[in-house]
Amino acid sequence: MAIRNVVKLGDDILRKKSKPVTEFNEKLNQLLDDMKETLKSQDGVGLAAPQVGVLKRAIVVSDEGNMIELINPVVVKASGVQENVEGCLSIPGKYGITKRPRKVTVKAQDRNGNEIMVTGTDLLARCLCHEIDHLNGILFIDNVIRMLEPEELQPKNKNKK
Repeated sequence: MAIRNVVKLGDDILRKKSKPVTEFNEKLNQLLDDMKETLKSQDGVGLAAPQVGVLKRAIVVSDEGNMIELINPVVVKASGVQENVEGCLSIPGKYGITKRPRKVTVKAQDRNGNEIMVTGTDLLARCLCHEIDHLNGILFIDNVIRMLEPEELQPKNKNKK
């Protein structure tokens, strides 16, 4: 496994549509392993292949410490609404409020090509939508309701007694 460089805003690859994965092989396994290692090293909750310079429809997300790999993911059901803070490893230091579904079900394939379904609520739903957007060249800043100022991100000082 290797930690890959995370592509930053301004790189054209982030705006391109990713190609479907058709070969489930060692090269794909290496990509997924590297993406998981990169995600852990960045302390993030999700990473899409274009963020490491690969235009393939593959994402990894962390759900309470469990890594989920999704190949060719598609949202098949969405319900509810949530507005919450979102950021991106490719846009470091910038955060904004986005509107996402509260619950989503995603159909995808695992690293062996088997069909899987993943349902997520709240943070996981937001993360799944965010990463799938990356596969279509969409960034969270395209959907932001309002960008946050740096002082809004600082924890409030509490009086200690």
